Amino acid sequence: MSDDTTHSDLYERVRDEVPSYLDVSDVQYEGPDLVIYTETPQKFAEDSDILGTLAHALRKRVTIRPVSGTQSSPSEAETVIYDVVPDKANVQDLEFHPTTGEVFIEAEKPGLVIGQRGSTIREITSEVGWNPEVVRTPPMESSTVDNVRSYLTQERAERRDFLADVGAQIHGSPDNDVDWVRITTLGCCREVGRASFVLHTPNTKILVDCGDKPGSNGEVPYLHAPEAMPLTELDAVILTHAHLDHSALLPLLFKYGYDGPIYTTEPTRDLMGLLQLDYLNVASKEGRTPPYSSEQVRQAIKHTIPVAYGNVTDIAPDIKLTMHNAGHILGSATAHLHVGKGFHNIVFSGDVHYEPTRLFNGAVNDFPRAETMIMESTYGRENDFQADTEQSEARVREIIRETHEQGGTVVIPAFAVGRSQELMLVLEEAMREGEIPTMPIYLDGMIREATAIHTAYPEYLRDGLRRRILHEDENPFMAEQFQQVDGGQPMREEIASDEPSVILSTSGMVTGGPIMSWLELLGPESDNTLLFVGYQAEGTLGRRIKSGRTEVALEGGTNRITLHCRIESVSGFSGHADRRGLEQYVEEMNPRPDTILCVHGDDQATDQLSSALYQKHDIRTHQPKNLETFRFP
Repeated sequence: MSDDTTHSDLYERVRDEVPSYLDVSDVQYEGPDLVIYTETPQKFAEDSDILGTLAHALRKRVTIRPVSGTQSSPSEAETVIYDVVPDKANVQDLEFHPTTGEVFIEAEKPGLVIGQRGSTIREITSEVGWNPEVVRTPPMESSTVDNVRSYLTQERAERRDFLADVGAQIHGSPDNDVDWVRITTLGCCREVGRASFVLHTPNTKILVDCGDKPGSNGEVPYLHAPEAMPLTELDAVILTHAHLDHSALLPLLFKYGYDGPIYTTEPTRDLMGLLQLDYLNVASKEGRTPPYSSEQVRQAIKHTIPVAYGNVTDIAPDIKLTMHNAGHILGSATAHLHVGKGFHNIVFSGDVHYEPTRLFNGAVNDFPRAETMIMESTYGRENDFQADTEQSEARVREIIRETHEQGGTVVIPAFAVGRSQELMLVLEEAMREGEIPTMPIYLDGMIREATAIHTAYPEYLRDGLRRRILHEDENPFMAEQFQQVDGGQPMREEIASDEPSVILSTSGMVTGGPIMSWLELLGPESDNTLLFVGYQAEGTLGRRIKSGRTEVALEGGTNRITLHCRIESVSGFSGHADRRGLEQYVEEMNPRPDTILCVHGDDQATDQLSSALYQKHDIRTHQPKNLETFRFP
């Protein structure tokens, strides 16, 4: 740490809590965590209760690391690890990092490497002195997961310095007492898209989300507002989930000098990188100048500090963050911020789905305190009720059967993350149980890669699905019907002229990407069906087609076609709660917020939901505009 007195005080406090027979060579904050360096890592490992005791006493997550040179050689350690870890764990790789004393163990079954209550991990450390970090081998090969892990390994030394700087900032003393907190809306007010908010306390400035606006041209968050500028003075960024309307412009922060942390879940970090790189690729193909480079995407990944659901994490001297499952997409989170010493509690809902789905448990709304909530309102209109899930699935099966009987193909525009995986589960089950004919299901765009990322993080999925994924023979995402479109336009043309099939294609709002090719190839034929299953934002081509427009401009408007295909829309698959779910989310909170800002919905949605919550629960509600600032309490 930069302050010798502070470092000395911290060392003495740790020394007082650690039994005298255990060596403490040094202590240092790395991000939100406290790291204790020791020449006796084996003895720390032998005491199964010491980490819990330290974490409770110091109110920090604690990591033990060996002083360099105190551990066995990598070759000796490798022999011990393979001897200690059960063969059924299927260890795939070991990577030793002498500068940090860590060994990364990649295994198909990481639970067997960890052992009951961490017994195997402790045995490894006590035998060889290395600190094991265990990661899961994805059941489906994922280039994104591999690349992110490899990149973070390469940048390990630089990340260590970065985390030390962040740790010093987090654990310093606040300059001022916290007697106010302000939130400024930088986007997604009375609109869907460009989600972004900045939160101020007397000591801290934090940005929550930084997305684009689907179907718009140049409508980005108001990052130039005085409340946000200069970006170099931001203390932290929180990302609720990876969808581009929340994450697309995060790398832009690094282009303009931000070099601080991004707090998000681990799967969101990987999905963020996947979607942002595709965002650049699409911009390039469409002849637009990308707003940032792939180097800034890598910077964003390098500056990410993963936060697991339920872990209370210090992110500033006066702010603690806890992320909870939002039920929306893989790794999506509702962010609970505890400001000051009990001064105020703020919840950013992110995008939420309150009921459980095939993929996820429903959104968490159980917070110890939540005086203020910034709440999504996508389906906030009075009549925004989605169909029952079973009825929706039955309707999809019916449409597919009818289209198949007339020799046609069903094309489904789908978001690569979330709805595609939900539909894959529905279609796999329907074919397995004979409810629809067995036929090829083609995945076009990033859908397969996004699916592979889902299988890399089964702990974020529902229990039953998690168990199926971890048993290769039962993994529904690996059913033989699923085929990747990897041959470009020639393969698409071949598929279009072949037997009936189902095609899941990005982009979900028909704003570009491979779906445009499928419209051109299959849209003019009346035997085929274009099936919408997700939200179509105002201003997108998907919204226009869904509203009845059949004249479609392709390739920048130079080529126009007329859609003669059947056009259907089925609700019930959205990752957003409908009006009933949003009201229930608030109604079942205990205690309920004193104030709710209704955002992330068009003018009618935010107005009608705001009014309903006020009338039913006597909660102060607002329908903010962009660039408004609210002071609490």
